[in-house]
Amino acid sequence: MNKYILLLLLVWISIPAAAQLGEQRNNLSIGISGGANYNNVSFTPTIKQKGYLAPTGGITARYISEKYFSMLCGVQLELNYSQRGWEENIQDNTNTYSRTMTYLEVPFLAHLAFGKEKSGLFFINMGPQVAYLLSEKEHYSADWDASNRSNGINYQYGKMAENKLDYGLLGGGGIEIPTGIGEFLLEGRYYLGLADFYKNNKANTDNFEKSSHNTITVKLTYLFNLSK
Repeated sequence: MNKYILLLLLVWISIPAAAQLGEQRNNLSIGISGGANYNNVSFTPTIKQKGYLAPTGGITARYISEKYFSMLCGVQLELNYSQRGWEENIQDNTNTYSRTMTYLEVPFLAHLAFGKEKSGLFFINMGPQVAYLLSEKEHYSADWDASNRSNGINYQYGKMAENKLDYGLLGGGGIEIPTGIGEFLLEGRYYLGLADFYKNNKANTDNFEKSSHNTITVKLTYLFNLSK
């Protein structure tokens, strides 16, 4: 896994450098974004889950430095207030359980775009993301009883995250529509978490071997050009 992470980071760093063979640009844009996360958590041992839907939003800064043949190349930095979590699929009784985990996220993305700048572009964003857990809250039904679970896994109830720092890899794409008041971008992206929020030492004395996020995000971004 570490070799794949290193390879992706090298590609991410090399894209803007390679683009310097092309036409130089100096396009700086800033703006805001909003959308929704569809999240689940990869637990080992497994916990049956439904998809957890929650909001996300933040600010975006993008710099386009080069046009290499028909490809615009640049970098994008974001600061997002994002909710993740999980909802359990409890089939043995009427109990319901979910958890909201609120993160401050910072993606560092390579940005590649193709198409016609005046009418519309297709783009790809990819790169690493780091995040910090700000808060978390459990939600459960009034008749809550954690003692009866078909798979016998109930360590997570009342157990708050032990590692607040999260990191992983992010990738996605979408369309960009230019207008007279700025650019509108509709994007879908996938985040693969590489950090566990519960401890998992090698002696196997912790309850979970794995507890990492997987997130699908759909978002709309508005960017205003500061320089063109």
